[in-house]
Amino acid sequence: MHVHILGIAGTFMAGIATVARALGHHVTGADQGVYPPMSLQLDAAQIAFTEGWDPAQLDPAPDLVVIGNALSRGNPAVEAVLERGLPYTSGPAWLREQVLHSRHVLAVAGTPGKATTSSLLAWILEQAGLEPGFLIGGVPENFGASARCGAGRHFVIEADEYDTAFFDKRSKFVHYRPRTLILNNLEFDHADIFDDLDAIKRQFHYLVRTVPGSGLILSATADAALEAVLQMGCWSNVQRFGAEGDWAAQPLQTDASRFTLLRNGEPLGEGTQALPGRHNMLNAVAAIAAAAHVGVAPATALAALAEFRGVARRLTLSCEVGGIRVYDDFAHHPTAIRCTLEALRARVGSARIIAALDLRSNSMRMGVHRDRLAAALAPADHVLVHAPADLGWDPREIITPLGEAAEVLYGVDSLLRQLRALLRAGDEVLLMSNGSFGGIHGQLERALRADAAGRRGDEPGDEQGEE
Repeated sequence: MHVHILGIAGTFMAGIATVARALGHHVTGADQGVYPPMSLQLDAAQIAFTEGWDPAQLDPAPDLVVIGNALSRGNPAVEAVLERGLPYTSGPAWLREQVLHSRHVLAVAGTPGKATTSSLLAWILEQAGLEPGFLIGGVPENFGASARCGAGRHFVIEADEYDTAFFDKRSKFVHYRPRTLILNNLEFDHADIFDDLDAIKRQFHYLVRTVPGSGLILSATADAALEAVLQMGCWSNVQRFGAEGDWAAQPLQTDASRFTLLRNGEPLGEGTQALPGRHNMLNAVAAIAAAAHVGVAPATALAALAEFRGVARRLTLSCEVGGIRVYDDFAHHPTAIRCTLEALRARVGSARIIAALDLRSNSMRMGVHRDRLAAALAPADHVLVHAPADLGWDPREIITPLGEAAEVLYGVDSLLRQLRALLRAGDEVLLMSNGSFGGIHGQLERALRADAAGRRGDEPGDEQGEE
């Protein structure tokens, strides 16, 4: 079957393309603004795609068009699909019908933390010999791809609450019908599609309704929104993880990268992971608990945790030049920003942290989270806020509580110049964006290397005359 995917370079849709290709389908697609890591994943899978929405891409007509949720009415390719009466569906619906219906689905839902928890869970099942399939909104470093079919009966999926498609406004996760469900947290986000937190709770309730009675829901403790969702109706077994939960952990190091795992208050062993932060410790507890539901012993899971390398763009070290370390992170929600900065602070101690935040996401552009950003950014020593020219609100409002340690910049060039002026050996630089951030990661690395080379050239004895 020829499957053509509109919006193929999105993390989720690139995963759909990878799975479809593994099932033997002829897969093509289209998108715009394609950049790594998804462009690299598509190339590795030998999946051809075009840039843009020219309806000519639909000639000859594919057997099925899978339409991503980033596309809407008015898009030339979408309009051509409708006018020609071509068969079409959404990514989540295709995944359910073609793959998930015959698998034990383990889903991870929540606001921040889904990708890391899903990736770790898939890695634990892999190390246990279960050969799981997975589809994750990021690239797990242990696998090198965001998705695969897997030869086993288990399938791990990051259960996103964003809407399914322009013709299906339910959250994606209602299609997945998990038997094991992790509810990491629940906060207001995606203001472009949800009016308020209650609207998101309703979608989470629909997800809870799909878990069978013999299934398991693992819900984070001390999360009032999740408790409210469960109170709306729950017909499955429920276990809680976190402080005073059925599953818990006690940190053994300041950055919580080493901890004691507890089940009903009884220690099960020590866990060690490369990822710092209490939030990552709890992500690990949730993944271990979910793996236990499908028969993986905690000791096996803890051994896998020690080998887990994380997810691309989740506090990933981008480069280290001249004693300056630069990290790339996907954080764009206040909770994720705060957790990431606190984790980095716990890891680096008193070293100076320079945080650069890209106000790119739809919720950020709408100003929904602006009142929480100053507190979220407070762990940094200096803050640079990168704002689009058409933001619609004054970002200087959010940095006032941070005083002279914060500034707003417009354009990646301006941000790059300011970073070069600020940075010195020993600094930790955290670049946060849910997009490519204008390619600043590579630009900054090249600039730092040029600056370092220039300093070496100024040192006495560096230049040698001819003999």
